[in-house]
Amino acid sequence: MYILLWLFMGGIAGWIASLFTKNSRRMGIFLNVVVGLLGSLIGGYISQWAGLGPITIFSFYGMLFSILGAVILLSIVNLIRRGSK
Repeated sequence: MYILLWLFMGGIAGWIASLFTKNSRRMGIFLNVVVGLLGSLIGGYISQWAGLGPITIFSFYGMLFSILGAVILLSIVNLIRRGSK
C-alpha cells in the first residue's frame, strides 16, 4: 500500500515542480512520478544537510522538501537542455 502512496505523492510533487519550472507541457504522468521520486531523494539529502534530520514519514515538510528537490532537478535539466542547443 505504501508503494501506491509513494507513487501518488511523487506524481503530485513532480507535477507541482513542473509548474514552477514551466515544464508541465513536456511532461506526462510517468515523468512527473519519476521526477517527484528523485526529488524526494534530493530533498531528503537537503533536509539532512540543513540539520533537520531525515524525513522518514509522509508529512507536510516531507512534501515541501520533495517539491524543492524536484524543482532543483528540473532546473538542472533545463540548464543542460539550454546548453545543448
